[in-house]
Amino acid sequence: MKNFEISVLDLAPVKQNRTIKNTFNDSLNLALAAEKLNYKRFWLAEHHNMASIASSATSVLIGYIANGTTKIKVGSGGIMLPNHSSLVIAEQFGTLESLYPGRIDLGVGRAPGTDGLTAKALGRNPENINQHFPKQIQELQKYFSTENENSLVRAIPGEGCDIPIYILGSSTDSAWLAAKMGLPYAFAGHFAPQMMERAFEIYRNNFEPSEQLSKPYIISCVNGIAADTDKEAEKLATTLYQAFTNLIRNDRKPYAKPIEDIDSYWNPTEKAHVMNMLHYSFIGGHETVKTKISAFQNFFEVDEIMITSHIYENELRIKSYEIFRKTVDDLFAITA
Repeated sequence: MKNFEISVLDLAPVKQNRTIKNTFNDSLNLALAAEKLNYKRFWLAEHHNMASIASSATSVLIGYIANGTTKIKVGSGGIMLPNHSSLVIAEQFGTLESLYPGRIDLGVGRAPGTDGLTAKALGRNPENINQHFPKQIQELQKYFSTENENSLVRAIPGEGCDIPIYILGSSTDSAWLAAKMGLPYAFAGHFAPQMMERAFEIYRNNFEPSEQLSKPYIISCVNGIAADTDKEAEKLATTLYQAFTNLIRNDRKPYAKPIEDIDSYWNPTEKAHVMNMLHYSFIGGHETVKTKISAFQNFFEVDEIMITSHIYENELRIKSYEIFRKTVDDLFAITA
């Protein structure tokens, strides 16, 4: 089995009967635990108009997490670039990199991270996104380069900063783009697993080396809920199941506590849809998640597995990441 890194994707989940401040404190405590456990990076994702997710001001939250930690890489998974000016993002991440040198990642995607009405409020133009998104990435690369110092428009801070750019995706379009630009590729397998295998195939087969990257680098994001027993993990997972069912119902309320009988919450059609979206999820006790991760990695051979864990109680969420760390270490010991 190919060795791989493990990382964290945090959506800054808002829980029922908790405040936004509680959410941010939970995210920082999780980042501190991930750092202690030697996770490679801690990413936050841009979403808007969702009562269940508090990471809308992603750059600000990255600064909060980076300031509270000391060594773990912190970044965006991702910034939805068409929601913003390329110059503004270059300045924001240039500021972050200047404050926390060598620790900031910039993952970018083209999706809105929200509904159509909110996307319009963000100033997106859906007619030119597919053409403009690659140009925005090139603009970022230009703003970060020292060669831009003679330009009439400069990113200060940002210019001369070594900020790695990652392309995010949930379809094959992003795979073609990441391959052509020679950039690392992160796939949203935690909610769009159907196209993942094909996307990786396209990326690997068409990759063109660049100044940033000499060979393909793949991150796969998956859902992960680990506990002492399979039964406990399945109960904890009912928070995740409720959240995805709510998305189907267009109900974006905060995350709910686990429940005993999830079948009383969703109907058979909703269940089938949710389980399809959650096809690549590692849910169970130590041995179960070890078997699932091993099978996943033997098939996909990714460079990094990024785990997002929708668990209501933050202490149990941190424990879940502790179990995943031990599980991966055990797998490496077996293959050594």
